[in-house]
Amino acid sequence: MSTPTDRDRVLDLYTKHVNSSLASLARLVAAPVEVAAAGTKVQGSDGHTYLDCGGFGVFLLGHCHPAVVAAVREQLGRNPLATRLFLNPELAQAAEDLAGVTPAGLDYVFLTNSGAEATELGLKLARLAGKRHVIAMEGGFHGKTLGALSVTGRALYRDPFGPLLPMVDFVPFGDLAALRAVLTAQSVVLLEPVQAEGGVRVPPAGYLRQVRQACTEAGAVMILDEIQSGLGRLGAWWGADLAAVTPDALLTGKILGGGVMPAGGVVASAQLFAPLNADPLLHSSTFAGSPLAAAAVSATIGAIKSEGLVERTRDLGPRVRDLAAEAVTAHCPHLVTEVRGQGLLIGIDFVSAEAATEFLIGLLDSRVIPSYSLNAGHVLRLTPPAILDTADLDWLARALTSAAKHVSRVVPVAA
Repeated sequence: MSTPTDRDRVLDLYTKHVNSSLASLARLVAAPVEVAAAGTKVQGSDGHTYLDCGGFGVFLLGHCHPAVVAAVREQLGRNPLATRLFLNPELAQAAEDLAGVTPAGLDYVFLTNSGAEATELGLKLARLAGKRHVIAMEGGFHGKTLGALSVTGRALYRDPFGPLLPMVDFVPFGDLAALRAVLTAQSVVLLEPVQAEGGVRVPPAGYLRQVRQACTEAGAVMILDEIQSGLGRLGAWWGADLAAVTPDALLTGKILGGGVMPAGGVVASAQLFAPLNADPLLHSSTFAGSPLAAAAVSATIGAIKSEGLVERTRDLGPRVRDLAAEAVTAHCPHLVTEVRGQGLLIGIDFVSAEAATEFLIGLLDSRVIPSYSLNAGHVLRLTPPAILDTADLDWLARALTSAAKHVSRVVPVAA
């Protein structure tokens, strides 16, 4: 049976069997059916080609990166899923590859199927270390499974599912005094180097190092969620590298599967991982760390290295940020409070969610795909691949200008 590509048919199936509200939203923004993708481009069933600057941070390598696709295709034909009783060489190699690019002292890897699962394991490792009090950040986002949701800093998502995990305190991101006020030896501190879904919020200089020092002094555990910020997105392998800190555990995902396979992971110190080394059945998953996903992880890390994508991101980030700033400054400065970011994680902060939505619609009209922010509806994000070329940048510049003119026309000045 062939997959339907007729938009009306797909919308009908979404309404009946996937999610009726998602179908309504797709109608509102005139979203086409996504039928193919390669490199920086996505093909729609409407016959148009779109420049992908969204994807919620997944596609740093672009779509269908040939090295990752080749590795997954070869593994698919040979041994896609493991029995779990025998040794898995692909998992062993992926773990070595991932540990090899994380901060020194993080040696043990547990691959997961998603970033939310990585958060769950991070919290479980903290509990095994006796840390049952969690300090999370207002505006932080760590997933929507029950444990991850318990530490995600937006009540809109938490409240319908309460009661969630007990002993969770939320403090303002970047406020060291507020963190110290609730920090004890029974605490685990969970935070992002840059809050992505929180609206690309960058902490004050030195903040992460101060958090690391406070945790060390208190005997607390520090977990750094690099699911969206890691693997080159910020112009360094990790936000931890930029801050010169080593957490007790680092969470990863998004880019980890190279835009081809879903994959997440936890990379932890020997001390924090010790209970799982003593009893590996304390945490297990049938599909996590499958040969198929592990092959994608190794190929992704190899491609980031061989193609210099960390350095490429470091170069491209300011250029993309400047394009956005120039467009909104010229055409809708009254509707934008700030354009900010690090590397290729860039946020345009509007005065209202309405303005952000209209800017999104304007970009889509110019065939550019952005990302919205789950915890900050007034911030629209650009998370493009690190393989943008000159033509892509010109396309993006035109689209940003067109979207800025559009939002200036349709959103009232007092919005």
